[in-house]
Amino acid sequence: MKLNNTSDEIINCARLLIIAGGYNGFSYADISKVVGVRNATIHHHFPTKSNLVRVLIVNYREEVQQGIAELERNVPQPIEQLRAYIHYWESCIADATSPFCVCALLATQLPVLPEEVAFEVRAHFRTLSTWLTSVLERGVAQGDIRLTTSAKIEAESFMATVHGAMLSARAYDDAKIFGAITRPLLERLQ
Repeated sequence: MKLNNTSDEIINCARLLIIAGGYNGFSYADISKVVGVRNATIHHHFPTKSNLVRVLIVNYREEVQQGIAELERNVPQPIEQLRAYIHYWESCIADATSPFCVCALLATQLPVLPEEVAFEVRAHFRTLSTWLTSVLERGVAQGDIRLTTSAKIEAESFMATVHGAMLSARAYDDAKIFGAITRPLLERLQ
């Protein structure tokens, strides 16, 4: 679907290019070719690359927060929320709609990212960790989840396992690897 809003098209294109090649793996010229606008148009909307990527991450974080809110509304059991979260990524990887979390990918490049981009990436990780911690705590309180350490450490481990499974699926060019890695994670928590 072609969006009517040029800035949204630019952001969506940048997101795909980042997922494919990282922060330094694209330029405004690349976006210009894909979106069909001049570099000057991109600079009009986003004066610098760091501005563009910061806005992209802010938008991405809002999408994630909306997704979390939807899970909270529609999936009552904490273990099922975790399962739905993993299923979301498993589907995205399998159909290649979003084969990698853009913040996880950018986290691998933190030492070379502009500070305003790094700030937003770190904020994403803090938000996701806070939510996962709360899900695990609720699951323990309801008796559906067993933890071997604190909920905070388990949340970090969960997040690292999911992101690592994304890396492995990419490294092996095999979407099934993601599920093979994440299924035991859920089984261990029950």
